[in-house]
Formats: sequence, C-alpha cells, structure tokens
Amino acid sequence: MNQVQNNPDMQFSPACERNRDPILEQLKPRLSLANKLLEIGSGTGQHAVYFSQHLPQISWQTSDRFENHASIRAWIEHDGASNVLMPIELDVALSEWPAQKFDAIFTANTCHIMSWTDVEKMFEGVSQALESAGRFFIYGPFNYDGQFSSSSNQAFDASLKLVAPHRGIRDLADMRRLALANLLQLSEDIAMPANNRLLIFTKVDK
Repeated sequence: MNQVQNNPDMQFSPACERNRDPILEQLKPRLSLANKLLEIGSGTGQHAVYFSQHLPQISWQTSDRFENHASIRAWIEHDGASNVLMPIELDVALSEWPAQKFDAIFTANTCHIMSWTDVEKMFEGVSQALESAGRFFIYGPFNYDGQFSSSSNQAFDASLKLVAPHRGIRDLADMRRLALANLLQLSEDIAMPANNRLLIFTKVDK
C-alpha cells in the first residue's frame, strides 16, 4: 500500500484499483434501487469514492477502525462526492453498530483478515443493521467443501497465516451456516477475476 503523491494521508491500494471495475459491474444493476449503503472496512477509501461516482442515488456511509480514517477522509475530500459520508468508527467486534438501518451493506477483502469470531460478530451486526430484504455484498476469496479454488489462493492463505494465525480464507459452507443463523440467505455467488467471488446475502423475515 502506497501514499498518493503530495498527500501523505491518501493511501493507495493497487488491489482496489484492479478490482474496482469488475466489482462495480456487478454492484451497479443490483443497487439501482438502493438508497442507503454501509461499507464495512472502507480501508483506503478508494472503493467508496469510485463506486459512489457511478451510484449517485446512494448515500454511501464509510466505516473502519479509527486508524484508517485519515486516508478515507482524504480520498473523500479529494474526490468531492457529496453522496459519500465521512467514516464512522466501526470495529465489528467492539464498536456499537449504527442505529440507522441500511438497504445494502458492502465489504471487500475483510473476512480472511478478521478472526472467525469477528466474522461471526460482523454477521450479527449486519443482520441488525439491514432492512428487511436488504442485501449484504461480500467480495473476496472463498473455499468450497474445504478445498482451495486455486493454487494461488492456497499460497495466499499460507501467507495470511504467517502474518497472523487467526487469518485465512473462509469456506462457503461455514459462511452460509453463519448467515442462516442471522436471518441472511445466500442469493447469489458470482465468480470474479483472480479467483475471487462476490457473495450476496439477502435479509429474510423470521
């Protein structure tokens, strides 16, 4: 991750630059009727400002741990988009979730960084924060039936665990069970470039 020239607060992620268009291609038709979206783990802030340009009807609420807010704020200020809201502090395991309800929630490349306990907490919070029939979009790599979908994902998983043993690529079956326990049902599983997926869960009534 690098700094953007002339602004030390603006962090730059090459991965965000690479994956933004394929993600947007899937989000755009599925968010055409959405108005209020919460992004969990906004990171550098690049996704928020780019997606919001193409989804002007959405009020895009950024969030992350406080240490990442400077970059998110810098990207929002640089872009000048009026429909991107300054970040709120959200640690999925520790923070209070916003009282506001959202019709969509998005997160990218977070599940394999969080501990499994934090993933569980995230689903609990998402279920509380989503409107009925709202959708939860998760982008990232996932395993199927305990197997890696590619050798590159297997190598990536090993590198994650070297940094922190609690990290790792999650299995789709575990994600589905966790979702169902929180009134969320997998409605779409979309193949994405570089062996990633876009999982879409829909909030269902009790």
